[in-house]
Amino acid sequence: MFFYLSKTIYFLLMPLGLILICFVLAWKLKRIRWKRYCRYAGIFLCFLFTNPFLSNEFIGWWEYKPVPLSQLQNQYDLAIVLTGIADNQREPKDRVYFNKGADRITHTVQLYKMGKVKKILLAGGSGSFGTPDLLESDNLKRAMVMMGVPDSLIMVENKSKNTHQSAVNTAEMLEGQKYDRVLLITSAFHMRRAYASFTKAGMQVNPFPADFYASKRAYTPNVWIPNPGAMVKWTVLFHEILGLLTYKVMGYA
Repeated sequence: MFFYLSKTIYFLLMPLGLILICFVLAWKLKRIRWKRYCRYAGIFLCFLFTNPFLSNEFIGWWEYKPVPLSQLQNQYDLAIVLTGIADNQREPKDRVYFNKGADRITHTVQLYKMGKVKKILLAGGSGSFGTPDLLESDNLKRAMVMMGVPDSLIMVENKSKNTHQSAVNTAEMLEGQKYDRVLLITSAFHMRRAYASFTKAGMQVNPFPADFYASKRAYTPNVWIPNPGAMVKWTVLFHEILGLLTYKVMGYA
């Protein structure tokens, strides 16, 4: 019951949920003035959350900036790669199906082949309540081996269900081992929460963001035309802000 309640509250705090609340209130309220206010608010939010220019600006402010490969002068002992980028439920099970975020894997493989990292640790099990036995790290390891990374150089943490657990479990796995220079690789929008979680777990990591939503700023006419894709960026932003705040309250970050 708590799971479904939390999901409902989460939805209502997202852009689409806020818009629906405004229009439902405009429909249900008795006073004409408040009905009008809610209707105008809903229309305003529709334009705000579908504006490509504004969504790009705000997600760009939140995301960690890309790290040029030329800045990685020395070899890192370990690259920790967070999962959450594959569809483990798709059939047939004879391959890996990537969602958005495959940069986390492809950029890591590139770093390895350039000699920038010695070893790789994939952190993340199943974050799904419906399919707890589908362990994403195991599937991604298979993909990296097919891309040319030796099996012996890839470690797996496949018990965690969220970023906090990934940080804690990884810290426990690496306790007593000497990894002085460590890269943390995850999506740019997720890096704030991930970096805070791993730091809280007592690990010293260097952020290497991948999978960017923000693009180069443009002033062409099309960036002012409402686009439903803009709401995706707002939703990602809201999700991460709420996630980081929740982690702060819970003491995870």
